[in-house]
Amino acid sequence: MSSGTGPARSTGFTLVELLLAITLMSMLLGLAYGGLRTAARSAERGEVMLAAGGEMRAAHQFIRRQLNQLLPLPYAVDNDVAGTRVLFEGSATRIQFVAPMPGYLGSGGPQVQVLELAQDNEGRVLQFSHALLQGFEQERLSDRDPVILLEGVESADFEFLGKDENGELTNWSASWDQQGMLPVAVRLNIEYGEQARLQWPELVAGVKVDEEAVTGGTGRSSYQQVIKDLMNRESRPRS
Repeated sequence: MSSGTGPARSTGFTLVELLLAITLMSMLLGLAYGGLRTAARSAERGEVMLAAGGEMRAAHQFIRRQLNQLLPLPYAVDNDVAGTRVLFEGSATRIQFVAPMPGYLGSGGPQVQVLELAQDNEGRVLQFSHALLQGFEQERLSDRDPVILLEGVESADFEFLGKDENGELTNWSASWDQQGMLPVAVRLNIEYGEQARLQWPELVAGVKVDEEAVTGGTGRSSYQQVIKDLMNRESRPRS
């Protein structure tokens, strides 16, 4: 009798099984890669939004600080209005004023500063320029490129609060035509587009100077006198 048991059966994978395994692995790798890309993009968008939010808060704090420190110092004379000393100019898109600069940027004394809403290639921006008050000429504001404080602005405008001849507060106005006086307060309204997902915090900055500067009193007759008065006020003992 023959003791043979027949041909041995193969224990390896067939070609169909191998192709099926490769296909399944490719699908799993594709799903994993897609998930990683989605997570990476979400992280990038989150970082961009955090950075934009941080820039917005920094700009908000800087603008409020500068407006709170407005000084009643003239930087020009308006010969068309009886030689009025110009302390502040304001429209819906631009303001010009005198204030100290923070830190080492303040070397040289008070500076003429401009906050302006402008248009660039990517939309509206809020930009900032400044020049020393001493020996100031309007052209000096263009000596260097303006600093961009905010980008991606959809709409924005300045508003001003003043007092009437009876000392009563007026309504908010989109322009300031009393160049020889400082406004009581300045408000900056900003709206971002939906894609930015940012909301501008309310900014109403009160001018922290004495009543005479706000109402245009005549007791201060010169730049030198204003500086002396400011120095005297700072040197007074605080209760």
